[in-house]
Amino acid sequence: MPPRNNVTRMLDQHQIAYTSHELPAAKLGALEAAAHLGVSPEQMFKSIVVLRPGRAKPILALVDALSEVDIKALAGAAGEKKLVLATQKEAEARTGLLVGGISPLALLNKGFDAFLDSRALAYPSIYVSGGQRGLNIQLAPQDLIQLTRAAVGPISRPTA
Repeated sequence: MPPRNNVTRMLDQHQIAYTSHELPAAKLGALEAAAHLGVSPEQMFKSIVVLRPGRAKPILALVDALSEVDIKALAGAAGEKKLVLATQKEAEARTGLLVGGISPLALLNKGFDAFLDSRALAYPSIYVSGGQRGLNIQLAPQDLIQLTRAAVGPISRPTA
C-alpha cells in the first residue's frame, strides 16, 4: 500500500478522486517515474520552481516529462518581464521539499502561484508528485486546477 501523508489526507478531506502510486524512494526524474509506472510521459507532470525578480511570489510551473518550461511563455502568462529557473538548492530551500518530491499539492497556501501547461487538459488524469520522493498522485487535471488555483496555458516546449 502506498504511503499516506499530508497530501493524501488533504485529498481525502476534499473528497478528490485520486490514486496514489509508490515509487522507489531514490530521486527519479519524470521520465523515469513514467517508465516505472508504465504510463505515458505526456501524463507525468514535473513541478519546476521559477523565481520572479525581487521578493514576489515564486511560481510552480507544471509541465510534462517530455517538455521543459518555456520561460518567455510563462513570463507572458504571469505578467512578468523576466523569470529565472530556480537551481535545485533554491527549489528545495523555497519549497522545503526535496527535488523529486516537490508537489503543487504539498504547497497549497505556501505562497506559490501555480501554472499548469495546457497539454494536461488532453488527458482524463495526470500524475504529479505526492509531496515526497517515492509517491506520485494520479488525478484529474481539473481537480488539480481547482485545488491549486492554477492558471492554465501553453507554458512548455519540447525538451531539446
